[in-house]
Amino acid sequence: MELHLLEKDKDSISVQIRDANMTVIQPLINELLEDDGVAEVKYNTGHPELDLPVLYVRVKSGKPQTALKRAAKTIANEFKEAREKLEKSK
Repeated sequence: MELHLLEKDKDSISVQIRDANMTVIQPLINELLEDDGVAEVKYNTGHPELDLPVLYVRVKSGKPQTALKRAAKTIANEFKEAREKLEKSK
């Protein structure tokens, strides 16, 4: 999955996502929506063959890239914990 910055200002960021996988995108969106500092999250897939999906995040406070990084880190930790638990149960 590749992220390309499309637009950024003081309270919002738009990121184009290449090779998006909803297994990762949906938890990321959910985590962003649970963040009290995030005002709005949009995920636009556009036309399936012509457009790349775009994730838009607008924050009430803080920097939008910080909110995105924080959500990604939380999701990564959750996947890591799940993998560790599965490995221990073998």
